Amino acid sequence: MAEKNFFESKRSLNIKGKLIDLSSPKVMGILNITPDSFYSNSRTKSTDEALAKTAQFLKEGATFIDIGGYSSRPGAKDISAQEEVDRLVPVVESLAKEFPEAIISIDTFRAKVAEETIMAGAHIINDIAAGDMDGQMFETVAKLQVPYMIMHMQGTPQNMQENPVYNNVLLEVIDYLAKKVERLKALHIHDVVIDPGFGFGKTIAHNYELLNQMEAFKIFKLPVLVGFSRKGMIYKTLGTTAAEALNGTSVLNTIALQKGAGILRVHDVREAVECIRLVEMLK
Repeated sequence: MAEKNFFESKRSLNIKGKLIDLSSPKVMGILNITPDSFYSNSRTKSTDEALAKTAQFLKEGATFIDIGGYSSRPGAKDISAQEEVDRLVPVVESLAKEFPEAIISIDTFRAKVAEETIMAGAHIINDIAAGDMDGQMFETVAKLQVPYMIMHMQGTPQNMQENPVYNNVLLEVIDYLAKKVERLKALHIHDVVIDPGFGFGKTIAHNYELLNQMEAFKIFKLPVLVGFSRKGMIYKTLGTTAAEALNGTSVLNTIALQKGAGILRVHDVREAVECIRLVEMLK
């Protein structure tokens, strides 16, 4: 796989004409507008609570605020696109008004949700399905001309952890993302971030194999987002709970930074910012 087949090396994202420099890693704070996300402390029950959490995230150093209205935990309940829109749009509108400097990412796999939330004031689409769960997503992102984050997931949120199997997890994830990147390039979508999809359709062993070889994703010459925050690959390995997984999250974030991660997607912003500051001292 020749590197010339991919984008030139990207060290920034264009957010409506404003360049976000990713030569130094950045933090994305998770804001779940859902009643059933796996980590209960991440659930946001009102717009006022969302505003308060966003203010905290920005104060602690978050560059991106990632808002989701559809829980993607294993076995999560499916909801309609309209219910997802109804959860997200009022929050996006309020955040865009209250924090005009905030960069709002929308965690969705649906083109309708992507379009309506971008129109409401969001800036980025973060798609766990990389277009696989909505055939209109790529064309919608191309029309909107916003940065697009694509993740590898085997299966769907409802069945992804039933029995994930790979012959070679690293090569299969790279091959999957490579095909997606080529399609996006053809559609002139130039601000792309890739996500290996830790915890999505992968066993604990698969997750650590991917992390161990994460430098391989540098072949894309694209920013790499990682999301380990309080996931089962941490607390199941340690025999604890999601509530007790902050220390483990910091350990894995540190390793990922040393292997080239450009964005850390987390529930705990201050600790992730500290990881970046300390790892940056090694350069």
